[in-house]
Amino acid sequence: MRRAALLVLLAAGCHQASDIPTFRVESVRFARRVTADGNLKSTKATPLSAPTDAPGQLKIAWIVPDGALLKKDEVVVRFDPTDYETQLQAGREDHDTAGNKLFKGNSEASTTRTNLRRDARQATDELLAARQFKFDDAEVFSRYQRVESQIDETLAGHKKEHAEGVLGVRAKLSAADRDLVNIEQRKADLKIRNAEQGLHALEMRAPYDGILVLQHDWRGDVVRVGDTVWPGSPIGEIPDLNSMKAEVFVLEADAAGLAVGEKATLTIEGKPGSLITGKISQVDKLARPRFPRVPVQYFGATITLDHTDPTLMKPGARVRAVLDVENRESAFSIPRQAIFEKQGKKLVYRKHGDTFDAVVIEIGSSSAGRVVVTKGLAKGDEIALRDPSEEKDA
Repeated sequence: MRRAALLVLLAAGCHQASDIPTFRVESVRFARRVTADGNLKSTKATPLSAPTDAPGQLKIAWIVPDGALLKKDEVVVRFDPTDYETQLQAGREDHDTAGNKLFKGNSEASTTRTNLRRDARQATDELLAARQFKFDDAEVFSRYQRVESQIDETLAGHKKEHAEGVLGVRAKLSAADRDLVNIEQRKADLKIRNAEQGLHALEMRAPYDGILVLQHDWRGDVVRVGDTVWPGSPIGEIPDLNSMKAEVFVLEADAAGLAVGEKATLTIEGKPGSLITGKISQVDKLARPRFPRVPVQYFGATITLDHTDPTLMKPGARVRAVLDVENRESAFSIPRQAIFEKQGKKLVYRKHGDTFDAVVIEIGSSSAGRVVVTKGLAKGDEIALRDPSEEKDA
């Protein structure tokens, strides 16, 4: 039924040509271009990162401004030594405290061992005396004297065993105390080593002459005085000014057909007349937001430049690019206003004598004001720029 309605519509599309403006279909070159903006970036650069041998976070106390010219071995960043100086002082104090504890413990242990050994010797002498002067002759000594002698011998033996047992326990306790103090001393030594290591990593120097380009975070900010960074964190880079590329962003809605190898023309912001050519060498697989909390999606693209002019082009400079996402040598490109949609079909009104016939077409690529027709028209066809049926109804 829908097809029948469409046939009725096409039949009704025959109208007088009258004063309706028309367009003659010709095979012409069709180009679709999109705009993008971004920044210049060096293709080769030496990264500058926070010292990896630092034992912890580093606080920036001074840093060279972004874009500053550097000389080899010139200081780029200085870090705040306060935390490491405090840690070093605390480590030395802990080391001295542990040393005092160890000396005191050794002295007390030595005194205790001396006293316990004396007690053990005295108990041994008492045991020997009790055994030597043992009253075990029942005919000579009374029962009371024999029992008392036996008790003295047993007591002397117990005293000897106790003194020797306490001496062994005290030796183990002293060893455990020494081990604990040694652990404290090793912890203090580690704190001292870390602090000294940090104090030796308080400066970053330029490896060679160049220009400093500081690293931008996801908010677009660079590191500054007062920021803390982890060891190995990127701070910036020194780019090779003789080889540049452009990183640009294309709106997701305009990115259809964006591909590697397409031509690009760039201008540098603030430098009129700066025309740079190149080709797209890389396109992101997925669109992503370019700015935080802004849902607009962009495709990132890298443009390899045909030449680099160090006197004109600097890393980080903003550029505006025109990308040739489609370029056909021959295509039927017609004005967008000549296409009409009826019952889900795209139509044009082709002139036939003094009337217009509705013709179903298929379209391909399009630009802001032009559409490529891939099926339904032929060279020389003359099509209406206004809907003839509306002219008749009027």
